[in-house]
Amino acid sequence: MSTKHDSTQEPTAPAATGFSPGFAALGLEASLLATLDALGYEEPTPIQREAIPPLLAGKDLLGQAATGTGKTAAFALPLLQRIAHGVKQRPAALVLVPTRELAIQVGEAVQRYGKELHISVLALYGGQAISPQFHALKRGVDVIVATPGRALDHIRRQTLKLAHVQTVVLDEADEMLDMGFADDLDAILIQTPATKQTALFSATMPPRIKSIAHRHLKHPVEITIAKEPVKAGTAPKVQQTAYVVARQHRGAALARILDVAGPKSALVFCRTRVEVDEVTAMLNGRGRRAEAIHGGMSQQQRDRVMNAFRSGQTELLVATDVAARGLDIPHVSHVINFDLPSSAEVYVHRIGRTGRAGREGVAITILDPREQRLLRSIEIHTKSKVIVAQVPTVADLRATRLERTKTAVKEILDAGELEPFLAVAEALAAAGRPIEVAAAAMKLIHRTQGGEQSEQEIPGPLSRAPEPYRPQPRSAPYQAGRQSSGDRPGRLIMRPGTRPPAGRTTQSAGEPGMARLYVGAGRESGIRPGDLVGAIANEAKVNAGVIGAIEIEERFSIVDVPAGMAKGILEALSRSRIKGRKVPVRVFKD
Repeated sequence: MSTKHDSTQEPTAPAATGFSPGFAALGLEASLLATLDALGYEEPTPIQREAIPPLLAGKDLLGQAATGTGKTAAFALPLLQRIAHGVKQRPAALVLVPTRELAIQVGEAVQRYGKELHISVLALYGGQAISPQFHALKRGVDVIVATPGRALDHIRRQTLKLAHVQTVVLDEADEMLDMGFADDLDAILIQTPATKQTALFSATMPPRIKSIAHRHLKHPVEITIAKEPVKAGTAPKVQQTAYVVARQHRGAALARILDVAGPKSALVFCRTRVEVDEVTAMLNGRGRRAEAIHGGMSQQQRDRVMNAFRSGQTELLVATDVAARGLDIPHVSHVINFDLPSSAEVYVHRIGRTGRAGREGVAITILDPREQRLLRSIEIHTKSKVIVAQVPTVADLRATRLERTKTAVKEILDAGELEPFLAVAEALAAAGRPIEVAAAAMKLIHRTQGGEQSEQEIPGPLSRAPEPYRPQPRSAPYQAGRQSSGDRPGRLIMRPGTRPPAGRTTQSAGEPGMARLYVGAGRESGIRPGDLVGAIANEAKVNAGVIGAIEIEERFSIVDVPAGMAKGILEALSRSRIKGRKVPVRVFKD
C-alpha cells in the first residue's frame, strides 16, 4: 500500500542558514547545501521538493517524473546524507540505471554532490575493462551506480556483495523494463537486505512498474509530478527547432548555431549558476558579446547587465529561470534552451520571451539524445510542433559567412560614398583583372568577419552520419523484453505499432532503412531479446527505441538496426561480450 506524500509537511531537521532557503528547508545538512551553492543550484525542482523529505525520513518512495526534472539530485542528496551518518559498511547504496551513458552521468553527479562528504562512487557498466572494477570493489566503495547486466555479472562472480546495502534506487525503471531487464532486477534485488530503503523512479506507471513496486517497496510514499496541460494557443507562435547533440558537444553546438543564426538579441537559458558562468565565458572566448545574470549577483551587477543588453552593447544574455523572472526584456529575436526545461510550462514561459508584439521569433533547443521523450511530451502539451534538425555543418557555416559578406558588400554599394576608394579600384582594375579585384575586396571583408576561421565538424548524437532524429513516444515502449515459455523457434519479435510485410518470415529482408545483423548466439546460449537490446544500447550507445525486429533462433539471432548505425554497432559488439562471452557478429546475408 502506498501513501500519498503531503508536500506541506515540515522536515524534521532544522533549516540551515546562509544557503538557498528552498534547499535548506528540506532538511539537508550544511555540507550538502554548501556543495549545491557552489554548483550554482538556486532552488529545488518540484520532484526534489517532494522526494527529499520522505527519503531523508527513511521511507520507501515511488516517484513518477520525466527525464530532466532533477531526479538524480532528488535521490542522491538523501542517499549521501544517510551514508554520511550511518555505519561505514560498503557498499552502502546501489543505483540501477538502464544504460552505460546514464551510469556515467549519474555516477559523476553523485560524486559531485558528495565531494564534501568524501564519499566514494563507482560506475559499473559493460564495455569497460572488468579488472579495474574488480580492484575498486575489493578496496570498497560507498555508492555503486550500475547497469543491471554488469551488476548481475559481478554478483555471479561474487565480486559485488550487497549484504550491507542501506539504499537501493531504480532510476528510469520503465526504460529498464523496455530493455528486457525485469528478471535481472528481481535477481539483483533479492540479494539486498529486506531492511533496505528503496526508491523507484519512472516516467510512466504501467502495471508492470507497479508490480515491481509491490514486490520490492514497503508502504512507499507515492509522488507524481503532474504535467499541467497547456491550453491550445498559449504557446507562442514562434519557429521552434531542436538540435540533438551529445552532452559533451553542447557548447560547440551552441556556438555553431549562433554563428549560423546570427541573432542580434538572444536569451540563453541554463539550469544552474555555474552553467551560466561557464557558457558565458565560452561564448566570450569565441568573440561573442555575452553577459551572465543569475541569483548569485548583486542588484547593481544585474542592473548593469540589463542596461547593456537593452542598449545593444550585449547581444547575448545567459540566464537561469530564476534570474529571468520578472525581467522586462523587449526585442528578443531568439530564445535558446541550452538545457531542455523540465516541464511544458517552463518551456512555454521561456520561448514566450520572443515573438512579441507581432514580431517573428525563434526558439532553439539543444537536446540531449536521452531527452527525446521529454521533448515529445512538451509537443503534446503545448500542441505545437518542434522541428528536430541536425547541427549546422562546417559547409553550412561557410555558406552563411559568404552570404553575410555578400550582404555587407551590397550594403556598402547601396550606401555610396565610395569616391576615396575609386582611384585605388581603377588602378587595380587597369591590370585587366576587375573581377579578381572585387573578389579580393570581398575576401578582405570576409576575413575581418572571421570567415576564414578553422572549424571542426560536430559529431551527431550517435557519432554517425546525419539523419533525421525520430523521437519514440513513451506510450509505445519496446516490447522485446522477454519471450514467454511458449515462444517457438524462429519467432519474430516486432516493435509496437509495426507489422511484418506480407509473407515475411524469419531470415527475410529487413525493413526499408534498416540493416540486419547476425549474432552468433541464440536460444541454446540462453539469449533473450533483452540481452541483445541491452548489449546494443550499452555498448554502442544507441537508444533502444531505434532497434527494429529481433529474431531468436536456436544457435543464432538476427537484429534489425538503422542502416546508418550498423557499422558502429558491429564494431562495438565485436569488442564486447553478450551473456558473458564473445560471439561473432556480422551483417546478415539471406
